[in-house]
Amino acid sequence: MILFFGTRSGKKETKTLYNVSCPHCGQTGTLTAVSQPNYVHLFWIPVFKLKTSQFAECSHCKRGFYKEEFSPEMERAI
Repeated sequence: MILFFGTRSGKKETKTLYNVSCPHCGQTGTLTAVSQPNYVHLFWIPVFKLKTSQFAECSHCKRGFYKEEFSPEMERAI
């Protein structure tokens, strides 16, 4: 019997963070947060969620922020 298993990325969820200022340039309302889950799959069917990757980007200064770099203000908005 042959089993096809592995990991695969899920669907990206994008959210604009209104009333949150960028920690780098100070502009308000320019941050966009992206969340993408990773799944373990069996025969291309997702079985369970492994982890979720999160990052944010400022559309003004183009600075990216990993989850570890999120300010408390960004954490509350998500």
